[in-house]
Amino acid sequence: MRRTKADAEQTRQDILASAMDIFCEKGYSKTTFDEIAKRINLTKGAVYWNFRNKPDIVAALINDFAEKHLVLIRNFMEARNELEFTDIIDMELLINKHIREDEKFSKFLFFITSQMEWSESIISKVRPSIEKTQNIGRSLMYESLLGLQKRGKIRDDVDVVMIAELLRMMYSGLLEGYFSKRLTYDFDDAVRTGFNLIFNSIKTESEKDED
Repeated sequence: MRRTKADAEQTRQDILASAMDIFCEKGYSKTTFDEIAKRINLTKGAVYWNFRNKPDIVAALINDFAEKHLVLIRNFMEARNELEFTDIIDMELLINKHIREDEKFSKFLFFITSQMEWSESIISKVRPSIEKTQNIGRSLMYESLLGLQKRGKIRDDVDVVMIAELLRMMYSGLLEGYFSKRLTYDFDDAVRTGFNLIFNSIKTESEKDED
């Protein structure tokens, strides 16, 4: 029977889901293609047909989940004409909403931030996928801050490129702390507090007066 594109894509998604489950259960290094295949009643050859190696699977997981999260962000931004400081925070907190509503996404983030056994060889193979994801977040943050600066809400002397990077790094650290259970505060509250501290340091005096 001839397989359709939909069949092929479903097989690909089944492989990714199987790999994600076993990665979380046994760890990345102990997971084999045989185990991934057997869990979904495929041959090892079928897994190799879709992915050459485990780093390819990790890269695909990163790309797939980044695209799903990007859809949430795009929908969020389309519902607003101009972003305010509070909107930027709410946009960042969409990831927590995604975690609560999508068990697969939550499992993926836990694996990437707390379980993945990163090595230089693995990082070098998945770097394009990681950088693509990071660049999307960095670009959205920069564009949002630049828009606020052009509207006179952020001081002209502020380097919004650097602020965007600082906010992204702070957010990534809080997210890692959340999944490793080292964060002793509510995640949303910690994000709001951290972002507001930085925002208050870069606002124009007129914007502070409006607050």
